[in-house]
Amino acid sequence: MGTSVPARDTSGTGEAGSSVRSPDATGNDGAGRSGRRGAPVPPRPGHSPALSTGIPRAAARTGAFAVCQAAVVAGFGLLITGPAREFWPMTAEDTAVEALEDARTTTLDTASTIASALGDTATVVGLTLLACLALVLVPRLPRWREAVFLAAGVSLQSMIFVLITASVDRTRPDVERLDDSPPTSSYTSGHTGAATALYAGLAVLVLSRVRAPWRKPLAALLLLLPLLVGLARLYRGMHHPTDVAGGLANGALSLLVVGRAVLPGHSWVGRLPADAMDIAVAAAEERPAPARRQLTVIVNPTVTDEATQEQLRLVLAQHGYRDTPFVATTAEDTGGGQTAEALRAGTELIAVCGGDGTVRAVANALAGTGVPLVLVPSGTGNLLARHLHLPLGPAEALAAGLTGEPRALDLGRIEGDGFPAVHFTAMAGAGLDATMLEETSDRAKSVLGWPAYVLAGAKGLRTPRMRLTVRLDGGPELRRTARMVLLANIGTVQAGAAPVPAAKADDGLLDLAVFDPRGAGGWLRAAGVLLRAKRRGAGDPDTRRGDTGGGPVEFHTFRRAELAFARPQPREIDGDPVGPGLRLTAEVRPGALTVMLPARER
Repeated sequence: MGTSVPARDTSGTGEAGSSVRSPDATGNDGAGRSGRRGAPVPPRPGHSPALSTGIPRAAARTGAFAVCQAAVVAGFGLLITGPAREFWPMTAEDTAVEALEDARTTTLDTASTIASALGDTATVVGLTLLACLALVLVPRLPRWREAVFLAAGVSLQSMIFVLITASVDRTRPDVERLDDSPPTSSYTSGHTGAATALYAGLAVLVLSRVRAPWRKPLAALLLLLPLLVGLARLYRGMHHPTDVAGGLANGALSLLVVGRAVLPGHSWVGRLPADAMDIAVAAAEERPAPARRQLTVIVNPTVTDEATQEQLRLVLAQHGYRDTPFVATTAEDTGGGQTAEALRAGTELIAVCGGDGTVRAVANALAGTGVPLVLVPSGTGNLLARHLHLPLGPAEALAAGLTGEPRALDLGRIEGDGFPAVHFTAMAGAGLDATMLEETSDRAKSVLGWPAYVLAGAKGLRTPRMRLTVRLDGGPELRRTARMVLLANIGTVQAGAAPVPAAKADDGLLDLAVFDPRGAGGWLRAAGVLLRAKRRGAGDPDTRRGDTGGGPVEFHTFRRAELAFARPQPREIDGDPVGPGLRLTAEVRPGALTVMLPARER
C-alpha cells in the first residue's frame, strides 16, 4: 500500500475534473479541439483552461522571434558586406584594427589573451553548466526557469551564430592575428556573442533575483565582460568592429527572446488569464458537487511563493473551495500552532504546503484526531510525499488530494532527554546523519546546496564510533557500536536512496537500522546491502530480519525501541537537529495520521 502509484493528471497542469464543453454540430468541442463530425470529443483528464500552461503558444512565439532575430542579424551582416561597405564607419574599420595592432605590448597581449578566453567555447559551456547546476541545487527551491533561461540563451546564440556565418561571408582583418583563425566567417564575433549571452544573462538574474546591496556592482562587472571580450578580439586582429557589434546584438537578442519565453513575470508560459478564477468557479459548478468540508491551508511562505499560492487558490476554487484561509507558518511556530488553532475553529480538512519540517509539525498536531491531511510538497526533501508516490507539483498534488480518499498511516512517537515527546513522519536518528544536519550552516547550504551535507558528513567520519544499547519491545539488551542509527517510518530519502529499504508507512511497525561500516570497504559493503535490500522491496522478510550484529548494516522491526548511548550523541527528527543527548525512546502509533490519497491508486 505504501508504495502504490497514484493516478496522475496527464495534462501537466496539475488539476483534475474541470468542465468540458459539449461539441457543437461541426464536431468542435468549443475549446478549439475537433473530433469526428457528430462524435463527442473525449475530455482531456485534468485539463483546465484556468491553469493552462500555454507552452505550445510560447514555443511558437519563441520560434518566430528567433527566426526574426536571425534575419535581422544576418541582414545587418549582408548590408555591411554589400551596399554599405563603401560608407563610414565601415571604411574606417581597417584603420581602427591597424591602430590596435600598432599599440600592442607584451602586457596588453597577456591581458587580451585572458579577456578573449572568457568567450572561448570551453569556458562558456563550462560556466553555463556550473551556473545552471547552481541554480537548481543551491536555492531552497530549484530555479528551473532561470536555469533554462541561461542555457537556452547561450544555445540560441550559438545556433544563430552558425546560421549567420554560413550566410554572410566576410574575411578577417588584414593584420597579424594573435590567434589561429577558425574556419568561420569574421561576422559575427562568436566569442563576443557567447560572452554576451552568458555574462549578460547572469547580470539579468543577479538584478532580478538578488536583493543584496552588492547586486548592482556585480551586475555592472558582468555586463563589462562581453565588452572586454569584444575589445580583446579586435586587439588580437580577429574581427572588425562591426563583427563585434553583431555579436553583442546576437547575444542580447537571444536573451531577450528566451527571457520573454521563460522568466517569471515576463513569461509567455504559464500566464493565467484575467478571468482564471471565474473559469475555475464555473468548472466547479458544472461538476457533481460532493459535500464540502471546512478546509484550512497551512503554508510555509519561505518555500511556497505567491505565484504558487495563487495557483493553489485556483485549484481550490475549481473543486468548490472558495475563500479558503491560507495560514502562514513562522520561524517560531512551524505549523503545529496554526494547525491546532484551525482544529479548534472546526476545520475538517487540512492541506499543508511546505517541506518535511512543516509536514512533521502539522502531522504532530493532527495525530490521533482523524482529521485528514492533504500533502502539497513544496520543499526540497518531501520524503513522505515521495514515499507515497504522490505528485510533486504543488497544484497537481493538491488536486489529487482533494479528489482522493482517506487512508490511515502510521506515525512514530519519539522522546529523549532534552526534548518533549513529538511525532515524526519519516525518520529520526543519531550519529552521522544528525552530525551532517547539525554541522551544516545556513550559509554553506545557500552557497553549496546538498554537497554541504557531504562535507559535514566527511568531517563527522573523524569522530569516534558511538557505543549504545538497544532494547526492542521489552526484549534483551543488544550492545552495539555504530556510526549512526536510524528509526524509520519510511525507507527512502532524496535521489531514490533507501537507507532503510523495508520501512513502510502503514504496516504498524517502525524499522531500526544500525550502520557500523569500518573503512572504505565497509561502506562499500553497506551500499551493497542496501542495494540488494532495495531490489527485494519494502516488507521483504529477508530485508527486515534482525541479526546478531557484526555486519556493516543491521535491520530490525519494532513497536517500541529504547536506545541508550554511552556518550551524548547528536540527534535529529525528520531532518531537524534536536541537540545531543544520551537516549531516545520511539514507539509506533499505528494509523495515527489520516492522509488523502488519490482514489484510483487504491
